[in-house]
Amino acid sequence: MKSKKSIIQSAVSTLELEAAAILNVARNINDDFEKVVSSILQGKGRVIVTGIGKSAIIAQKIVATFNSTGTPAIFMHAADAIHGDLGMIQVDDIVICLSKSGNTPEIKVLVPLLKTANNLLIGMVGELNSFLAEQADLILNTSFEKEACPHNLAPTTSTTAQLALGDALAICLLECREFNEADFAKYHPGGSLGKKLYLKARDLALANEKPSISPTASVKDVLIEISKNRLGAVAVIDSANHVLGIITDGDIRRMLENNNSIAGLTAEDIMGKSPKSIQFDALAVDALDIIKQNNITQLLVLEQNTYFGIIHLHDLLNEGIV
Repeated sequence: MKSKKSIIQSAVSTLELEAAAILNVARNINDDFEKVVSSILQGKGRVIVTGIGKSAIIAQKIVATFNSTGTPAIFMHAADAIHGDLGMIQVDDIVICLSKSGNTPEIKVLVPLLKTANNLLIGMVGELNSFLAEQADLILNTSFEKEACPHNLAPTTSTTAQLALGDALAICLLECREFNEADFAKYHPGGSLGKKLYLKARDLALANEKPSISPTASVKDVLIEISKNRLGAVAVIDSANHVLGIITDGDIRRMLENNNSIAGLTAEDIMGKSPKSIQFDALAVDALDIIKQNNITQLLVLEQNTYFGIIHLHDLLNEGIV
């Protein structure tokens, strides 16, 4: 069993080796990288990313990043390619082949077939004197000093270099396409990430009741309205649906603490007269910011100057926005 000190040192050593590999990849960025970006931007087809072993796993991640940032891509396993999957490659597609050595048997079989089809072949390769590097039209250099594995066998540093270079390529393409948050939301509609980008305040408010009361309403009517709608608050509005204030559970408690008798009190007497609000077409994540900054649990939603509804902190929690 290793000592605590040696375990920590092992982790630090691995991370330092992999960090150095990424820096080396950065130093090796050259004109071929720019040509790859330009070719993909100008291309009419998709990007086919292929590899074998651990490189295949990295290829799948690169494909996922491409697709989510506006570059249509498909993963093709190098071994499956020679058993029928080559059929997924269309005339205008660009192929990126990942390989640590560039000399594996599957790569040596696959590359000539790819060259025959005349698709642009990009080799993301760690050995520049390899079969893949010699056959590729353009090279993305992921050469490195050694694997983090003490036996220099398990792909560790090499796959980190591939992953980092794939990210650099995806982000460069994203920036060239001026791919923005609205575009990102189209490809990420599910989960908390997507909801932060597209869910609006109106979407949450419409799912709730719309509690409201007139300024002359009695305290009893206020309590009934708050209890009925289970939002812990009610908006005080005038005849034109303009918000005059808000009454929350907290306002009710403070009223009871400060008054021996509630007879004759109206909604106008106990309401908060400067309620926090948000426009109905604002993002739900902006509503969360207002709620957090003001340490409140309910937020009024307005459509221009009129009352639209209420958002409760629980709505944001339920949607996974928090």
